[in-house]
Amino acid sequence: MDIRTERVYDWSPDAGEYATLVDRLWPRGVKKERLAAASWDKEVAPSPDLRKRFHAGTVDFPDFAGEYRAELEGSDAPAALVNRATATGAHTLVLLFASKDTTHNHAEVLADYLRGIAA
Repeated sequence: MDIRTERVYDWSPDAGEYATLVDRLWPRGVKKERLAAASWDKEVAPSPDLRKRFHAGTVDFPDFAGEYRAELEGSDAPAALVNRATATGAHTLVLLFASKDTTHNHAEVLADYLRGIAA
C-alpha cells in the first residue's frame, strides 16, 4: 500500500484511496461535509503536550520526531489505522494534515513510521 501525505486544504477524494485526517484538532475553515469521504484518526496524532511544545518552539523538529515516534511505538493506533485502510481494499493511504509546513510536520513522521510497519 502506498502511503502519502497531503494538506487537507488541497485534498479532493479519489477512488482507491483511504484518506484520514491525522490532526488532533479539526482544521480551521474546513467544513465537515468537505471531509465526508475521509475518516478522522485523532489517536495517531501527537499528544497534546508534545504538539504544544513543538508549536511553541521549545522542541525542534528532530527531537519532536523522536518523541512522536516513541509515542507511536507505544500505541496500537498506527497498526489499527493500517488495518482499516487495508480492509477497505484501498491502494493508497492518504494522511491529511493542516500544517502550512509540508516538510516538518507530524504527518510526515507518521507516514514514515507507517511505511515501516506496513512493509
